[in-house]
Amino acid sequence: MTTVKGVLFDFSGTLMRMESAESWLRAVVDASGTTLDDARTARLAAALERAGALPGGPSPAELPGELAELWALRDRDAARHREVYTGLARRVLLPRPEWYDALYDRHMTAEAWSPYPDAAEVLARLHGGGTRIGVLSNIGWDLRPVLRAHGLDRYVDRYVLSFEHGVQKPDPKLFAIACEALDLAPSDVLMVGDDRTADGGATALGCGYLPVDHLPVDRRPDGLRPVLDLVGRSAADEHGTSHS
Repeated sequence: MTTVKGVLFDFSGTLMRMESAESWLRAVVDASGTTLDDARTARLAAALERAGALPGGPSPAELPGELAELWALRDRDAARHREVYTGLARRVLLPRPEWYDALYDRHMTAEAWSPYPDAAEVLARLHGGGTRIGVLSNIGWDLRPVLRAHGLDRYVDRYVLSFEHGVQKPDPKLFAIACEALDLAPSDVLMVGDDRTADGGATALGCGYLPVDHLPVDRRPDGLRPVLDLVGRSAADEHGTSHS
């Protein structure tokens, strides 16, 4: 078995989880000084989620034709990313027009994201053991401040963000860039992510792949812990150590 010397983690649904659509909308409503009753907030939030307007949330239930091309390429460019998500949000009639951009801005704040319960421990143990760590994300904005605010940035050696390279997973080019950033051969790298298609594309380059489930943080307390087992097992194999 090839030794795992580096681990690439996806961001959304892997290391961290975006807040619920209702929490997302409520934060914008409250910041605007507007009063909106709970029932209406819940209805609007559900409509925004169905429209696919929540970044890091479900895909659109029905993708409008005029946004289809933008949606497919949204993670290659920051302006395109904002345009498609605010465009999807505008399919829902909100009380104030400035909320569409405010919602997009909200999702880039540290307050909108929660780390999975085991994220800090797993990253710290990998980092302490000398494993190189990268964050490889299909995204249209700089997530570094979010990880920094939650205390995770200290463990990350390199970031490879799709919008900064104009290419998105599962294109092998992005995985190649990430492996090069870690100064490792693909065969020495494990990709961890919730999207079997996008993140699983790492295997085409020769990386390993460990899938995790994109669940609410309270329903996935230890989904990242198998990474420690895989890294430990590969190190034991390299040194000829027996393991059960």
